[in-house]
Order: sequence, then C-alpha cells, then structure tokens
Amino acid sequence: MSMLSNLDLLKRVPMFAKLTDAQLQALAGEVVKRRIKRGTALVTQGSQSNALFVILSGRCRVVMTDVKGREVILATLQTGDHVGEMSLIDRLPHSATVETEVQTDVLELSREVFMRSLAGSSAMAYSILCGLVLRLRRADRKISSLALMTVYGRVADVLLESAASSPQQDMVIREKISRQDIAKMVGASREMVSRVMKDFEEQGFVEALPAGGVRINAHLAYLR
Repeated sequence: MSMLSNLDLLKRVPMFAKLTDAQLQALAGEVVKRRIKRGTALVTQGSQSNALFVILSGRCRVVMTDVKGREVILATLQTGDHVGEMSLIDRLPHSATVETEVQTDVLELSREVFMRSLAGSSAMAYSILCGLVLRLRRADRKISSLALMTVYGRVADVLLESAASSPQQDMVIREKISRQDIAKMVGASREMVSRVMKDFEEQGFVEALPAGGVRINAHLAYLR
C-alpha cells in the first residue's frame, strides 16, 4: 500500500470511479491511509464516529450484539466496501460493530470531506445509494432465511455465499470458517451447526480442506 499514492488508491475504489480528475486530485489530499490490526473495531455499535472507511485490502465482519452479549454476524466486508456512511448521513449511533478479521488497509475520510464529496458529485452519491440498496437487499434476504429456512438451509446458504465471494469462483471457501462463526450467522447453536456440517460431509455436500477451508458440491444449493 505504501508504494501507491492516495490518487492511485482512489482510482481503484469503485465509489470514486466516476469522479473527475480535479475531484480526485482534491480528495487525494484529504484522505488518510491506515493499516489496521486484526481484531480492531472500525466503528462500534451504539457509538458515533466522524469518518468513512473504505476497505483497500483485508476483511471485516459486521457484528450486532444484544444486551446479554449474544452476537450475530450480519455480513462480511471486503475490498471496495465502505463502512460508516449511515451514521455520517443521519448522525445517529452505529447500529452494529465492524471489526477487522485480518490485517486490513483502509482509506479514511472525515465527515466533512465525505459530505462535501457527496454534494459535489452525483456519481458518488449514486454509488453510495447503490451500496445502501445492496445492504437492504442482503438484510431482506437474511430476514427471509431466518424466518423461512431450516438450520440446514441457512447453513447451506452461508456456505454457498461464502464460496461465491471467493476470488477464484470455484466453490471453495479458502479462508478458515469456524463453526462458531457460522452459528452466529445463522442464529443457531455451535453444536447444531456442527451436526449439520457433519451431515453435509457424510452426504458429500462439503469436504473439509487441510488448511481449514471447505470445498462445496454444487448440489448443496438444492438444500436452500
């Protein structure tokens, strides 16, 4: 990351793709590059912050916690995704915590810079709007799965979506995914998820890989 200028980095981010050269030049002087350690919260549920973070590399999880400390993983964010725009727009506390799963590089924009950029670029405003619509659709899908699918269907859904987001597009989850994390994604106990995964393995729907990843049989989709 250190070898690229702020301008080079901005040009690689979809949200800024349609800014003019002059707008990019101006923005390049106001963003800050940061390298964030694994396990660090970019934003925290219930608090407010005054920055937008754009993920350049790495991976983050979106986590919501209830008053009893129980957690649900709402989403996984990767390169090109942005964090914190909702709180910047409505000035309300963050509805969830976003924490890094691995070392993550980000670009940080202050609220003032973000709002000025939105006002000056309809293309950027449209990009933010598209991102919010995508999150709403994902939330609708998650609500639907929790209400209508069995645990088997919800686990299958998580595995297939994780494989679909793999850069190789080859039905393999290369990053290790724990039973506890899957349980937090599907609203079930770790023990139940372990039983489901064992059944999937015995039926040939999934294959555990040595490094902790999972190879998925396309027929798993029929369990959704």
